[in-house]
Amino acid sequence: MTADSAHGFSLLQPLVFLGAACVAVPLFRKLKLGAVIGYLAAGVVIGPFGLGLISEAKSVLTLAELGVVLLLFIIGLELKPSRLWAMRKDIVGLGLAQVLLCAAAIAAIALLFGLGWKAAVIAGAGLALSSTAFAAPLMAERNELASPYGQRAFAVLLLQDLAIVPLIALVALLAPAGTGGATENGWMDIAWMLAAVGAIVLVGLYLLNPAFKVLAATGSTEIMTASALLVVLGAAAVMQWVGMSMAMGAFLAGVLLAESNFRHELEADIQPFRGLLLGLFFIAVGMGIDLPLVSDNLAVIAAAVVLVMLVKTVLIWGLARFTGSDHRDALRMGAVLSQGGEFAFVLFTAAAASQVMTAEQANLLTAIVTFSLVATPAVFSAAQWAVKPKEASQYPEDFSEASGSALIIGYGRFGQVVSQVLRSRGLDLTMIDSNVTAIEAASKYGHKIYFGDGSRLDVLRAAGAESMKLIAVCVDDAAAATLAVQHIAQHFPLAKVVVRAVNRAHSMELVKLNVDNQVRETFESAIYLGKTGLQALGASTSELAAIEEDVRRRDAERFAIQLAEGMHAGRELLFASAVQQLPEES
Repeated sequence: MTADSAHGFSLLQPLVFLGAACVAVPLFRKLKLGAVIGYLAAGVVIGPFGLGLISEAKSVLTLAELGVVLLLFIIGLELKPSRLWAMRKDIVGLGLAQVLLCAAAIAAIALLFGLGWKAAVIAGAGLALSSTAFAAPLMAERNELASPYGQRAFAVLLLQDLAIVPLIALVALLAPAGTGGATENGWMDIAWMLAAVGAIVLVGLYLLNPAFKVLAATGSTEIMTASALLVVLGAAAVMQWVGMSMAMGAFLAGVLLAESNFRHELEADIQPFRGLLLGLFFIAVGMGIDLPLVSDNLAVIAAAVVLVMLVKTVLIWGLARFTGSDHRDALRMGAVLSQGGEFAFVLFTAAAASQVMTAEQANLLTAIVTFSLVATPAVFSAAQWAVKPKEASQYPEDFSEASGSALIIGYGRFGQVVSQVLRSRGLDLTMIDSNVTAIEAASKYGHKIYFGDGSRLDVLRAAGAESMKLIAVCVDDAAAATLAVQHIAQHFPLAKVVVRAVNRAHSMELVKLNVDNQVRETFESAIYLGKTGLQALGASTSELAAIEEDVRRRDAERFAIQLAEGMHAGRELLFASAVQQLPEES
């Protein structure tokens, strides 16, 4: 008797899922193949083409897609609207270029494999899309989702999620007459989509925060959890109702709540559901792998998977390099986006139903997407290994001897001076850096620097951040510094935090994160250099003090205005109202 038989469905099916996950995931983690492969393998074993414990994968996949929805909501919570607006060039430029270029290249390959032009166009478009459900967790596991390449990769994923709407419409346009593919209400559908987005934005801006305040006042944690799920599923349902991606609705709701005081509470409430349902999604994908079809076409599928992933990696690498990423970030971006995506399943199913392609072609393309998902963790790990500095392996992240009351993250030129100041007060320091050259140079002077990436939560814990009175973030990477500050604020709130700001925009971001102090890396030295210049021209000590006070006052006033109104505000404060008269040179 199968787990979904009439007498056993309600209890046996969840038991089978939980049992398969509890066996497969630890096993595959032990083999260092990752949890995702474990979930996929569990799905193959329990699915209709394995032991047959669960015979219907499609209904499970429908439920499991909620895991992707919750994942997008949590990602949205981490992206404030201002930050999303800053990503607009990558979303529209890099994202659109990636979809068009990869779709064209893969469609040309499909034509060479013998597909008709209509089927080739849809095949290229579907395989050009990537999987947020795979790519985002892979980057998040390494704390790289907030890194420069992680943000660019996520911008591409956002554009791909939006692209599914016109691609479904493209299937309808290519469908033969009489198959139900054409639509007579295209403009009305677009109007409904815009109305749905507008409704979610208005509710998010004006209703959600007051509602959460009322619910929080009840003191009921389960009501807060229920309200969080209601927001996510409600936004997803509205978007699904008008024919758009459920995940986009959840993401939009998350972005609108990113500035909310309840952001961390919502994230904590959603996390357990997200993890379980996302695991269920991967199991459902594994259940859908048609083993007889795969065995009959194994050579074709294997060649197609290799070719598609290679083409996408190379093209995305090239686009990323062309638009400003370095080689390391571009290669990691290409690898993490090299697979097919879950929306391809929807697109190929619609294409088969509309007779744009045959059912066998749709099944083969689905198998290619599935096996590209299976291969993604290995491809991404290979890319990470390829770009990792080889000498770094000589320095394991070993903090067994670390101790102290102050932690310095980043021991470059800036961090070295900070350490001298702190040591002068007798503080015992723990210093970490991921730059092997800096570690070796410091060791020559008798300084002990631990190897580690201070933007990673596990490294901060290992370095003893929970017992530190002071943490100084001195790295020269704004994204890494911000990520470290976010981890410290959430997990080590008792520590005082001072941060090296890379530029003015970074300073503003750090102020919003409520650090104890932040200093722009060039501000103080620039003021001192300006003063020495005026002193060389004959300015008196009193004049220099007055000028310095005026410059600092105007900078602070402009900074406050920019925090409230944006980076381009307060320009009238850039120049002094009166020019100090200095004696002419003799």
